Amino acid sequence: MNIDIDKLTEDELVDLNRRVVERLRFLAQMRAHGAMLRFSIGQRVSFDPGDRPKITGTITRYNKKTVTVVSDEGGKWNVSPSYLREAEPKDITPQQDKLLQLDPPR
Repeated sequence: MNIDIDKLTEDELVDLNRRVVERLRFLAQMRAHGAMLRFSIGQRVSFDPGDRPKITGTITRYNKKTVTVVSDEGGKWNVSPSYLREAEPKDITPQQDKLLQLDPPR
């Protein structure tokens, strides 16, 4: 399908541009949605925010083009799923040296 844009009027060109932009946005959303399907809410993930150390946290929500990740430090991030990697589960087992020692009942 070839379109000879030299024969289109200004109004037709504006309409064509609007349609092209809408289609490109739709395709980007579909790509993001496909990437989101690799992850589920509650899953532990990590990502590199560029100039900061690696962030590890849990997916709490799907958005239109991103997912919301709550980091282990409590920060909230909206991240494109293409930047996410699976992370190891968080160990929540109490450490022996951090257990509260109680006196036995008398």
